[in-house]
Amino acid sequence: MSILVNKHTRVITQGITGKAGQFHTAMCRDYGNGRKCFVAGVNPRKAGKSFDGIPVFGTVAEARAETGATVSVIYVPPPFAAAAIDEAVDAGLELVVCITQGIPVRDMIRTRERMAGRRTLLLGPNGPGLITPDEIKIGIMPGHVFQRGRIGVVSRSGTLAYEVASQLGRFGIGQSTVVGVGGDAIGGLGCIDVMKMFNDDPRTDAVIMVGDTGGSDEESCAQWICEHMQKPVVGFVAGAVPGGGEGARQTLAVMKACGLHVTENPAEIGELLASLVAPDYLPFD
Repeated sequence: MSILVNKHTRVITQGITGKAGQFHTAMCRDYGNGRKCFVAGVNPRKAGKSFDGIPVFGTVAEARAETGATVSVIYVPPPFAAAAIDEAVDAGLELVVCITQGIPVRDMIRTRERMAGRRTLLLGPNGPGLITPDEIKIGIMPGHVFQRGRIGVVSRSGTLAYEVASQLGRFGIGQSTVVGVGGDAIGGLGCIDVMKMFNDDPRTDAVIMVGDTGGSDEESCAQWICEHMQKPVVGFVAGAVPGGGEGARQTLAVMKACGLHVTENPAEIGELLASLVAPDYLPFD
């Protein structure tokens, strides 16, 4: 099992005819069940065309109606990305993954207000996307560093998410789902939202949370973990290295006080997690 996406997910690419949309959609189609998962693209000026066999529709609503897709990934340029999110929300998709970075803050504030009370979840913007190893990847994560398993990863840093997966691989430990929540102040799902999903996922045994400087998401999540989490959690905050920012070290202190297993050395995250799950840990079967 996994959270948010799996091999049965059907995906629309908004911005499929742009350079980034074409490249990363091709990479995602070549990974796991991508050939079956990526079923449509959207460009209002190129409806009726196709990309690598994927039909291009004029609107998200049309693409959803024709393909049954429930998830969209967005590579639309920043001035138009918030409107692309709005369109996916109005079409009633379950999840929107926005990779675009540099969206004007005023646009995202308006979009978040529009999303209030709607069913659609938003991941990003300015994030790497997410991956359920060996099944599906949506976004820009390099698929080869991940392997299937039972450890959840939620990260505000895309690069550190890749590094964590690589470290776990040295111990033969795979991941259930890896989620990059993005680093923007105005975004969608936060660490606490993803942590709740991992807590409810019977195929996730432990979780790694990689935080970043700025904001209070990690500290709020740590408080929730203290009161509700039923699985071990390893925590790290970028910038909390010796000589790093005081804010990051304060966040790490809160994590530790709330019962997370913390490290100040990013090179030790995988080893720390392995020490918690071995020798009882059984690789995914």
